[in-house]
Amino acid sequence: MPRISIEDFNALVAAELPFAVDLGMSLDRLGPGAVVARLPYRENFLRPGGTIAGPMLVALADYAMYALTLSVAGRTPLAVTTNLNINFLRRPGPHDVIAEGRVIKGGKRLVVSEVTLFSEGEAKAKGDPVAHITGTYSVPPKS
Repeated sequence: MPRISIEDFNALVAAELPFAVDLGMSLDRLGPGAVVARLPYRENFLRPGGTIAGPMLVALADYAMYALTLSVAGRTPLAVTTNLNINFLRRPGPHDVIAEGRVIKGGKRLVVSEVTLFSEGEAKAKGDPVAHITGTYSVPPKS
């Protein structure tokens, strides 16, 4: 069982990260060290060429990594990204973007995760991701 529920995560995001709510990001599933998150398609997320803009993909990946971190560390609003590396693999079309993530190592102070992004309805069956992200979150010590 994750150390935070989807409901508690949503309440924390609404209170502390309202831009994520404005972007429409949500969790489809949350387990201990595993997450499926979604960025709904919006026309204003497109860049020239009809592809979802890179900053939107990075935002979704970081949102998913925050959920992953809290799934193993519990409600920790001050956990922060210390490293994020993204490889853009192919153009995502005008569809929802799905993030599938997992914790690689969940320590007391650092949580290392990976997230793979897919364009919903495009090539997921073939396993063709649009981006692969790795990142580390720093978890503050419990007081």
